[in-house]
Parts: sequence; C-alpha cells; structure tokens
Amino acid sequence: MHAQGRSAGLGLALASAFAFGGSGVAAKPLIEAGLDPLHVVWLRVAGAALVMLPVAWRHRDLPRRKPALLAGFGLLAVAGVQACYFASISRIPVGVALLIEYLAPALVLGWVRFVQRRPVTRAAALGVVLAVGGLACVVQVWSGLSFDLIGLLLALGAACCQVGYFVLSDHGGDESDPADPLGVIAYGLLIGALVLTVVARPWGMDFSVLAGDAAMNATGVPAWLLLGWIVLIATVLAYVTGIVSVRRLSPQVAGVVACLEAVIATVLAWVLLGEHLAAPQILGGAVVLIGAFIAQSSAPKVAVAEPVAGSEALSGPAAGRGGSVSELSGDRAAP
Repeated sequence: MHAQGRSAGLGLALASAFAFGGSGVAAKPLIEAGLDPLHVVWLRVAGAALVMLPVAWRHRDLPRRKPALLAGFGLLAVAGVQACYFASISRIPVGVALLIEYLAPALVLGWVRFVQRRPVTRAAALGVVLAVGGLACVVQVWSGLSFDLIGLLLALGAACCQVGYFVLSDHGGDESDPADPLGVIAYGLLIGALVLTVVARPWGMDFSVLAGDAAMNATGVPAWLLLGWIVLIATVLAYVTGIVSVRRLSPQVAGVVACLEAVIATVLAWVLLGEHLAAPQILGGAVVLIGAFIAQSSAPKVAVAEPVAGSEALSGPAAGRGGSVSELSGDRAAP
C-alpha cells in the first residue's frame, strides 16, 4: 500500500509539473497577441481565485488565524512570482526564465545551511545540485549573456520572491495549529488578485484579444482556450495535484520532481512554439531525472529533534506550489 501511495504521489507530482510547465507556453501567445503581461497574470490569478472561492469559504477562519502567512503567500508566491515570470517570458525564452526562477530552492538550501546553520540531507543537496545543473544544460544557460538583461532580472526577481516567501513563512510556522494548504492557496489567490487588480488595472485591458486567435508557432489558437488552460490546468489543477503529491511523498522528492517543470516547459516550447532542443539540452533533461531519482531513493535514516532541511524544510520552487516551510513544504509558488 505504501509503495502504491508513493507511485500515485510521483504520478501526481509529474502531473503538477506538466500543468505548471504549460503556463508559459500558453501565456506567451496571449502576450504576443497584444495583452500586457500583467493583464495575463491578473486573468490567471483572478480566474483561479473565483474557482477556489468555495475552498476559501470552507476555511474562512484562516484570515484570523494566519494573516501574515496568507499575506506572504498572496504577495510573494502568487502576485510577485507570477508577475515577474510572465513579464520575463515576454522578453526571454520560457526555459531560460524558468531556470533562473528555479535557483530559488538552491538559494533556500543555502539560507538554511549557512544563515540558519541547520543541517541538510546529502540527498537534498545532491538532488538540487544535479537538478539545477541539468536545467542549465536544458536551457543552455551559457548563451544567457545574449538575452535581454531586463528579462533576466525579472526572472531573478521571481526567484527572489520565492525565497522571500520561504524565509517569511518559516518564521511564522506553528505546528500545533497547522494551516490547510488548500485554504492557503485559495486565500493567497484572492489576495494576489486584489493586489494585481491595483497594479495591473485590468479595466484598461484590450478584452477584444480574448475574442480572437493567438498565434502559436504560426497556428491560430482561440485566445479563450489558452486562457482556460492557464486558469484551470496551469493554476488550479497544478496547485491541487502538487499538494496531494507532497502528502504522499517527502518534500524533497516532490521538490526535485517539480524541477521537471522546466524540462516540460522547454519541450512544450519546442513542440508548440518552435524552440528546438539541442543535444546538451536532452542530456540536461537526463541529469534532472537522475537528480530526482537520487533524492527519492535517499532519506534520513535516523530521526532527529531538529528538522533537517530537505526532509522537512525545503520544498520545490513552485512553493506556490503555502504555510510555513515546515508546515506546507512542497506547496508551490511556481509560475
């Protein structure tokens, strides 16, 4: 039964990575069709918030119990990460933006080890190093200097928002009064939608774009279909499957598997947007898979009183993919 649950968890984690990975590929044609990146983010977050309203109502005590946690998730993991990510892919390739964003788990690991001075599992460290190294090959990071500097900085801003969320939420953890991850996501989306409404000012949006087609590698696709994918699949389904997978897997396993999101996004961009893969990128994808396997097959053998980063403290970068790092590790802030 345990093995079956783990297999189901891996399947859900992969489904979540696939769903998150498709967000940029679906959003880029909308941006190129004339929508401002902030308007696309607002449509995504506001639409998902409406879908999650029943969940928010069910957990209506959360704003009173966890106001700082919800504010941190809404401002950083939802509004900050997604606004920076969508703005970056309007200027640089989807894969490059995701690689830079996926520096967040490595930065969190460094924060835990060198600032908080807490031990980390070797599996977590090795898995993250291999995953990030593989992602560097997937997106050919050595060509990064030829990309738009503002786009690169926006992607780095997305990574910093994720790190800021992890650090903030880690200080607010209270294991005796845990917050339900679905409730945190629902209220995070609501808060994010309110913030983005002020920032993006959607009343100035060109809504006529949504009634037409958007070009995806010279093929016209209904804009409303792309938006539906972004809201229902790349946001609602991605978050929910990500949460359920973490409950069946250890957080470091779910986090490293989540790194496949960038591989999936790059493959989808190749197939749907005409961005071709080279041999180093294929090799990089294999390295990412090896990193996920190492993290999955290794676990702390002895329980310790102090949580070990990577077994409880470190989650995957979408942590947008919400409670404290120890409460809701694996709940993602991802694009």
